[in-house]
Amino acid sequence: MKQRFAAQLTLLAATPLLFCACGATDDAYRAVGELASDRLEIAAEVSEPIVDIVAAEGEAVSKGQVLVRQDTARAEARLSELEAVLLQQQARLDELVRGPRSEQIAAARANVEGTTQELTFRQSELRRVRDVHTKGLASAEQLDSAKAALDAARANHKLMLAQLEERLAGTTIEELEQAEQAVNQARARRDSALIDLDRHDLKAPDNGILDSRIFEIGERPAAGQPVVVVLAGDQPHARVYVPERLRVHVRPGMKARIHVDGLATPIDGRVRWVSSDPAFTPYYALTERDRGRLSYVAKVDIAEQRERLPDGVPVDVEFVIDNGT
Repeated sequence: MKQRFAAQLTLLAATPLLFCACGATDDAYRAVGELASDRLEIAAEVSEPIVDIVAAEGEAVSKGQVLVRQDTARAEARLSELEAVLLQQQARLDELVRGPRSEQIAAARANVEGTTQELTFRQSELRRVRDVHTKGLASAEQLDSAKAALDAARANHKLMLAQLEERLAGTTIEELEQAEQAVNQARARRDSALIDLDRHDLKAPDNGILDSRIFEIGERPAAGQPVVVVLAGDQPHARVYVPERLRVHVRPGMKARIHVDGLATPIDGRVRWVSSDPAFTPYYALTERDRGRLSYVAKVDIAEQRERLPDGVPVDVEFVIDNGT
């Protein structure tokens, strides 16, 4: 009787230890954390007043959806200016491609005829003044003036001939190349202004939830200052802290089961990323006895198609690890 009673006491004493051992085994491949999303801060690229806020906080948004609009008056004026410059450069190129007009050629011929007559007159005038000067009836100054007038008439005649030849030769290849590059430059500036105008609308870079608005209508954010925050993705991920003893077993791509507070059944997941740096305490500051306190941040994606879960909910992730590893 005493032996049976002693055996029962031994069994009762061992039962808690057995449960503890089972619990330790169940928790061997678990890590705790919470649901979290990648936070995307959408910054203003220009310092212009906000004129419209399209999406509300907590609203689901899709990639490319306009969230906030800024005033575009200045950008539209700049775009109009650059479009006018582009049209001007294009018209200049069309003119060079077409070549000189017939009226311009006719005017150049007339200029040559006029300078030819002027040159003939100055030659006759110089002969007359030279004859008079030989007879002693004209001064040396008059002779020099007649020579200078002839030289000027000859130079002007050469200029008009060169201009006529230029008109007849048409546009050079170099002039056309310069005009084409001017058009390309004007077009690039116009396209840049179009991009600037488009970026007055702040758009969602990915599907997600509009988490918060930092500015309201009428306020003017500085360039580069965040305006809205989007929680990216169709689902948050489980952000957990992997214990040091478990780190060598956890790898990107491996399967996991995510236990979410408030849900009766676990959710299938897959490890996306594991930090290579320990959290909280640098490894070099720990003794061998304290190394078990290290934790490594990991992100586990939800692999199921379901309604989006809220951020901040505590989770318990169980990694599916092959015991052979």
